[in-house]
Amino acid sequence: MAPGHVKQQLDEAYSRLAVPAFIAEDPVQVPRAFSRREDAEVIGFLTATIAWGQRKTIVANAWKLARLMDERPHDFVLHANATDLKHVSRFVHRTFNGTDLRHFVRGLRHLYTTYGGMEEAFLDEGRVGDMGTAIARFKHRFFEPRHELRTRKHVADPSRGSNAKRINLFLRWMVRPDDRGIDLGLWKHIRPADLMVPLDVHTGRVGRELGLLTRRQDDWKSVIELTEQLRKLDHKDPVKYDIALFALGVEAQRPTSTRRAGAAGSRSLRSR
Repeated sequence: MAPGHVKQQLDEAYSRLAVPAFIAEDPVQVPRAFSRREDAEVIGFLTATIAWGQRKTIVANAWKLARLMDERPHDFVLHANATDLKHVSRFVHRTFNGTDLRHFVRGLRHLYTTYGGMEEAFLDEGRVGDMGTAIARFKHRFFEPRHELRTRKHVADPSRGSNAKRINLFLRWMVRPDDRGIDLGLWKHIRPADLMVPLDVHTGRVGRELGLLTRRQDDWKSVIELTEQLRKLDHKDPVKYDIALFALGVEAQRPTSTRRAGAAGSRSLRSR
């Protein structure tokens, strides 16, 4: 497919599908519900961490996390005592359990008290540089406190070939501008141009259908390939197309009648 036609198709999909109604079924609704930056980034990181499986279950369990933290996630991370941590030990989402959650609380507290915050933990002397290296840097710092080995698998490391889908999703939420009522645009040291696409089954399949991705494996090399192609379409904000690719993939799996109803809903939202 010609590059110009691909850009036109993705721009149309972004315009049509990247609307506030998108968040009704998407986990990003959870961090968007918090007005304070630190609360949004803590619950956003935890929400992205459990973002695998059915979206309905992810959303339900993310809200459960928020309630376990008394809907003040940043304050909980900074001040939770042994009793508080025991209280959250009952949480389970697939292989992420209460033990992992306790270590995540300690890791997040370490980032705030040692590095000044979550965004700062990705940076080297105020710069992000290569995003794969920045994510590996964040993981190393996050796990500096004592932790169990089993918990390390819940933060990806691109240097080991992982596509780091969930942490890239979290970064998209935090960095991309709140221009469509979806992402939050809370972080300013990392630019939208620095982001890498959160590669999952939907974005990978649609990306291959459009000729944007030739590699068959959903690994970090594929993330680089797909992101580089998206940068040719918009070098300042390439990962905005993640929303279009993902939504197109989800839309294609719905029954025809449902897709028509969704499209009609999107049109009505745009006309308001």
